[in-house]
Amino acid sequence: MALDRDGVLAGYRRNCSELSAVLAAASPAELRQGSAGTRWTNEELLFHMVFGYLVVLALLPLVRGFGRLPPRLSQGFAALLNAGTMPFDVVNYWGSRAGARVYNRRRMAAKLCRVTASLERRLGRENEAGLRRSMFFPTRWDPFFNETMSLADVYAYPIEHFDFHAAQLSLDLHSRPETGAGK
Repeated sequence: MALDRDGVLAGYRRNCSELSAVLAAASPAELRQGSAGTRWTNEELLFHMVFGYLVVLALLPLVRGFGRLPPRLSQGFAALLNAGTMPFDVVNYWGSRAGARVYNRRRMAAKLCRVTASLERRLGRENEAGLRRSMFFPTRWDPFFNETMSLADVYAYPIEHFDFHAAQLSLDLHSRPETGAGK
């Protein structure tokens, strides 16, 4: 199945817009509140949502490389990563806590916009054969990782990741028309 490039780019832009609106509308106290269903604060969870996009920058060359090799090699790599799920979970948790201190409410929207602009440029250079290249993924690391994912799947992944976690924010922004939330 061909990648809906326009849909992916629209998702990137929507996520940038939503993040900017949330950060503009939320008070510092609201950002320090715990999120719903995670151990992160709202601000840490927002950074984790941005981090989903940052991860894609690292995944693209992996998929390109492993996609040229025999599938059993990426299958073994994915199995090795799955075996390291517990340390990954610790790093993922603490990394988002620390990352929110660096890319805090004043910096994370700009970071997301730079990353999505980079992904947009890269996607524009991809041909259909390259987008079909795939590898095995560590399915225990993320609920949105499938057993195998193509380059096209990886480009679409951060939108789903962002949208899922946006529902875990404990911010009451739906009543604020300036955020566009609830539309």
